[in-house]
Amino acid sequence: MSGHSKWHSIKHKKGAADQARGKLFAKLIRQIEVAAREGGADPDANPTLRTMIAKARDASVPVDTIDRAIKRGTGDLDGVRYEQVTYEGYAPNGVAVLVEVVTDNRNRAGAEIKNAFTRNGGSLAEPGAVAWQFERKGVIIVDRAAAGEDDLMAAAVDAGAEDITDQGDTWEVTTAPSDLHKVRDGIEAAGIPVASADLLMLATTTVPLTDQTEAKAVLRVIDALEDHDDVQNVNANFDIPDDVLQAVMA
Repeated sequence: MSGHSKWHSIKHKKGAADQARGKLFAKLIRQIEVAAREGGADPDANPTLRTMIAKARDASVPVDTIDRAIKRGTGDLDGVRYEQVTYEGYAPNGVAVLVEVVTDNRNRAGAEIKNAFTRNGGSLAEPGAVAWQFERKGVIIVDRAAAGEDDLMAAAVDAGAEDITDQGDTWEVTTAPSDLHKVRDGIEAAGIPVASADLLMLATTTVPLTDQTEAKAVLRVIDALEDHDDVQNVNANFDIPDDVLQAVMA
């Protein structure tokens, strides 16, 4: 099991706290605006927008809020102009980190992301330094209690999924980016509820962290980056064994 995949599942559970603070709503609305501006307002012709709308609906963002975000993105309504920026860096122990940001001020965001790295023992890297260690995939999370492995496997594979992995309390289904919606629809058509579905950058190689001190040092950087309001996703290539991760989270 990939320690970072397990961390994705933990982050999904943490989303409820973000939502209570309004933080998750704000991030999703920004993602919708950027997707609509870059690919148009029709979700059938804009897969990224379709993904962002689905994420917003999963988080119970009101429909009229979603509609206004789309209109701001296309220019039909006035609003702050956001842009998407990716920052690359390293956490301790050589762990590669890819940070996806949506911001209205690139210079401010860049300075603050750099500060989040450096004050927690990491470092910002030049563009291209770590991106080659990641690939974009569709990632679908299904609560373990919602489906058995055989039933989920049958539905997901029939719909075109690439892989299914056991993440303890959840199943993680990975797909090609273009197949994310098709696979989600296939899983839900089989009567299996989906906890979340997103396009993420997954690591192609991993750095094992078997020491609690090392793991804490890396997760300190990840947490600091995720706490930034402009950060949408933090992707890293660490692999922490279950027992170490549980001890760190205790």
